[in-house]
Amino acid sequence: MIVSLACTETKTVEVEKIDKAVLSLKGTLEIDGSSTVYPITVAVAEEFRKIHPNIQVPVGVSGTGGGMKRFTVGETSISNASRPIKDKEVTEAADNGIEFIELAIAYDGLSVIVNPANDWVDCLTTEELNKIWDPHSKLSNWSEIRSGFPDQPLRLYGPGTDSGTFDYFTDVINGEEGASRADYTPSEDDNVLVQGVSGDKGSLGYFGYAYYLPNADNLKLVAIDGGTGCITPDSTTINDGSYSPLSRPLFIYLNKAHLNRPHVKEFVNYYLTNGAKYAEEVGYVALTEGMYNEGKEKIK
Repeated sequence: MIVSLACTETKTVEVEKIDKAVLSLKGTLEIDGSSTVYPITVAVAEEFRKIHPNIQVPVGVSGTGGGMKRFTVGETSISNASRPIKDKEVTEAADNGIEFIELAIAYDGLSVIVNPANDWVDCLTTEELNKIWDPHSKLSNWSEIRSGFPDQPLRLYGPGTDSGTFDYFTDVINGEEGASRADYTPSEDDNVLVQGVSGDKGSLGYFGYAYYLPNADNLKLVAIDGGTGCITPDSTTINDGSYSPLSRPLFIYLNKAHLNRPHVKEFVNYYLTNGAKYAEEVGYVALTEGMYNEGKEKIK
């Protein structure tokens, strides 16, 4: 009995020490950037704060480009990004004395979606997507895209120009980053795009796969033919690269100097330790365990 009590007392002291260590971590860790990466980072932040209630983790959504504008002048600790950092952003960060660490956190497949009442299209080729979204395109009716499509007005929805999704899509579909027709409804908030497409029979739009999944009942996913047949995005086709060319990695960028802040380092370590679980929970494809471990090595 005495031994049992002693063990219990020892365990209680150990738990109290752990609790004090957890509660001693305080501070604010500000994050901004990609709407595509937002669901993963928010999921991580919410669970992290259950363990560390004294650490505030506000997560903004200003698009990859908007987030980088803040990150490269030192306003945020972490920037969510759905594309790699641009050369001009690297230069701006360097000019402001900011060193950074790039950390891959998941894979995504850009989803091309239409209204569920659309019963004439199940697959589009990358050539047809280019025909629709080319900077010089004047297409305004589905009948102009392919023979056999109905006389139905075409209305387009997509990310704004500060979005990494916009940059990636225009690069692989139109051959130049940022090259796109301008007469569409843009938004950095993917929920606005979901609402637009779901409420308009003649609509077509694109955004990250994780925003399609919870809205699948109100949207129709279009398969894409990149030259090897019609492929729809899912965990298998995104992971094995067959959903080409619209599969891509997602990133967070960390201000290297902020690793000296214990609460920031704790958060990033938690993110990489649990990244696979949260990526899959919100609908993206997890990296390999080895890739997450490579990220951990970068922050040691």
